[in-house]
Amino acid sequence: MSSQVYTPKRVMVIVAHPDDIEFGCAGTVARWVREGAEACYILCTSGDVGIATEGMTKAQATEIREAEQLAAAEVVGVKDVVFFREPDGMVENTMALRKRLVREIRRFRPEVIICGDPTMVWAGDEYINHPDHRAVAGAAIDAIFPAAGQPNLFEELAEEGLKSHKTRKVYVETWGQAVPNAVYVNITDTIDLKIAALKKHVSQVSAWDPEPQMREWAAKTAAGKEMQYAESYRVITLVNDTDFEKM
Repeated sequence: MSSQVYTPKRVMVIVAHPDDIEFGCAGTVARWVREGAEACYILCTSGDVGIATEGMTKAQATEIREAEQLAAAEVVGVKDVVFFREPDGMVENTMALRKRLVREIRRFRPEVIICGDPTMVWAGDEYINHPDHRAVAGAAIDAIFPAAGQPNLFEELAEEGLKSHKTRKVYVETWGQAVPNAVYVNITDTIDLKIAALKKHVSQVSAWDPEPQMREWAAKTAAGKEMQYAESYRVITLVNDTDFEKM
């Protein structure tokens, strides 16, 4: 277990749906951006089946939810937001999706990537992890290693000026679950931004005030860590400090 004092220069977040970041890691992103990091969001779907209103079309839902995600990103200072528009609820970890992710990793060249855990099916006794979350997390990890860093994998991307890139660290969200050597990021100073960003997803939270729940979850994660609010991760270091600085 450790508290996070490290701030990357460039961070990419790869998720399935609009609002996944705000529920998950927006406090960390807000802290890092405040400390000078440049951030990029990759949304594999646009949540086009996520508005259960009679008469709502997928095209209308896409427009609404992308606008909400852009507004949420703006709250924490993220300007680079990419939507893949994969089919909501039907994402598969395919080679085509892996290549799309490799393209974005080679374009943005992040020092850190935040993603989900593809092995997480159960979260407590009340939630089954969404299949899109698992598929996107698996695709993200497969894109990060080894694909993005291997020049002879998807070598045609070099024709677009996109050279291979090795990510320094992968932050895998734990959703507060106990994992060996978890890293805790202190979001006490940015939880208000996390909550404000989440509230931009009006189509998802308009009938519910998420603030009490967000504070409860973050406080529970921070319990015993000498901080008021936290987000937690399993951190995988793929490139050591010396080698990364030479890249």
